[in-house]
Amino acid sequence: MTRLNLVLLVALIGSCLYLVRVSYDARRLYTALDIAQSDARKLDIEHERLKSEKQSQATPLRVERVARDKLAMRTATPAVTEYVTYAAVPASGVSR
Repeated sequence: MTRLNLVLLVALIGSCLYLVRVSYDARRLYTALDIAQSDARKLDIEHERLKSEKQSQATPLRVERVARDKLAMRTATPAVTEYVTYAAVPASGVSR
């Protein structure tokens, strides 16, 4: 009878240690999951902020103002238009 009690006691202690280990792993994994979800929320917020900033930077008025101010561009008018003509070289005149 004492042998059976000893075997049951060892099985009980083993199962208790296993339960503690599994509980610890579950808490650790839950904490890691919570941190990952928090990081995902932060990245979503940053993504939305960057999308709205991109939209505000690409408005036609802003693009035109940057083209005028920083690139010194001006609107095209017939007075400042230059036409480029293409002079075709005859096929027989090409030397190789």
